[in-house]
Amino acid sequence: MAEYKGIKGFKVQYLSADPSNPIVGQTWYNSTSKDLKYNIVTTSGAWATSGSVGTARLELGAAGTQTAGLIFGGSAPGNTNVTEAYNGSTWSPVANLNSPIRANTGAGTQTAAITFSGFGETSQVGNTEEYDGSTWSVNNPLSTARNQVMGFGIQTATVCAGGTPPSTVTNVTEEYDGTNWTAGGTLTTARADGGGAGILTAGLVFGGYNGPGANQSVTEQYDGTSWTAGGSLNTAIKYNRGAGLQTSNVGLSIGGYTTAAVGTTESYDGTSWSTDTPMSTARYRGGAGGNTSSAFYATGTTGSLSSATEEYTGPGVLETKTITVS
Repeated sequence: MAEYKGIKGFKVQYLSADPSNPIVGQTWYNSTSKDLKYNIVTTSGAWATSGSVGTARLELGAAGTQTAGLIFGGSAPGNTNVTEAYNGSTWSPVANLNSPIRANTGAGTQTAAITFSGFGETSQVGNTEEYDGSTWSVNNPLSTARNQVMGFGIQTATVCAGGTPPSTVTNVTEEYDGTNWTAGGTLTTARADGGGAGILTAGLVFGGYNGPGANQSVTEQYDGTSWTAGGSLNTAIKYNRGAGLQTSNVGLSIGGYTTAAVGTTESYDGTSWSTDTPMSTARYRGGAGGNTSSAFYATGTTGSLSSATEEYTGPGVLETKTITVS
């Protein structure tokens, strides 16, 4: 029988722990776990289950990355001001928002986040709060009070687009400079409750709805001044969420609702959307953060509230596999 050395020209490495910087095609035996392992480059994205949130909710704001995420507000049911921070495996409670709110939107990082818009106790609001990693502070509100908006950016350069003020969808865009909101370019397609990703000068909105039953597949790209048409989603969808922090028009559309909850994932390369691996738990109106190579999606609803968190690892990422012998 041929041996590995005869085929590859070298022996399988015998290691007490997995290598810290493995390379594509590397094979080794882990003497501690007693596993034979190797590395490949993934050709599609993958979702993996992570730690549950402390407070299950929907219609919440989210910010940050897969290893430093933040969720805040939402309906649990009923408006909540609860904020939780994520370290890549577990969620922990941190400082509460100043006002309980739902249907709010978030942007920024775990230590420099912003929440804006939403539905208060009785009506749409333009509330803006900033988080510095320890406390939330109230700042100047949006010019147009609304909820279910699409948003993206960083704390000092945020975009708020679309939404419902109060019942019909709008195409109004506002930009935030860290202090004030000012008028931005008008969306071509008015809509609410879709996904958003990117930064002020290279952002996206996609999906959402613009009337009862009118799910959208439309994508629009923002350059800091105006919106232009991008490639359409493969599936018209609402209540989807976006991830994407890069400085180019790329992003993920995650989860949502077609005629029922879905776990659909699509990735955007700046021109067109590609269907990717779906989440394990189909749901909508959750919170998402990260980028096209590593993202998270937390809580939301399947029809009933879910406390689940899933992490996304994008295609082209080095992945360790274990060889099983039966």
